[in-house]
Amino acid sequence: MKPSDLPAAWDERSTLLALLDYSRQTARAKCEGLAAVHVGATPLATSPLMSIGGVVNHMRWVEYDWIEHDFLGGPDLGPWTKDEPDKEFSIGAETPIQQTLAEYDEQIARSDAIIAEHDLADRAKRTLNTGEHATLRWIILHLIEENARHNGHLDILRELADGVTG
Repeated sequence: MKPSDLPAAWDERSTLLALLDYSRQTARAKCEGLAAVHVGATPLATSPLMSIGGVVNHMRWVEYDWIEHDFLGGPDLGPWTKDEPDKEFSIGAETPIQQTLAEYDEQIARSDAIIAEHDLADRAKRTLNTGEHATLRWIILHLIEENARHNGHLDILRELADGVTG
C-alpha cells in the first residue's frame, strides 16, 4: 500500500500525525523488496555507516529517544555508547531488514500510544541543550523533519543498491 500524507481531519493534531505516519511509512516503502545483500551495504565512501538497515534502525532509535527518553523522561536504552555513539547504524546494517522494520513498528506503536495520551502543548521532562523543555508539538515536527531527511538518504541508497526509485 502506498503511504498517504492526507489527514483524516484537517485539525492540527490530525495533520501532524498524518505527516509523521507518512514519513515513517515512506521509510518502510523504501525497503520493500530489498535484497538481503543490500541491507548493510555502505556505498558512500564519506559516510561509512550509511546503510539502508542502519538508517531505518537509526530512525527507530531517534523516535525512542525523543518520545520515551526526552518527552517522558524515561531511561536511555539506546544502543549507543561513549565509544560508539552511532552504534544503532552498525546494528541495523547487520540485522535482517524485516526484524529492523518490526522493531520500528513496535516503537511506532509505543510512540503513538504516548502521543495519544498527551496534549500537543505538553512539555518534555528533559531539556534541550538550551535549557528549554520542548513541546510535544515541536518533538513531532522534529521527528517529521528528521524522517524526511533520512528518507532522502534511503532514496539514494536504494537507487545505488538496485536501481529502485520512487
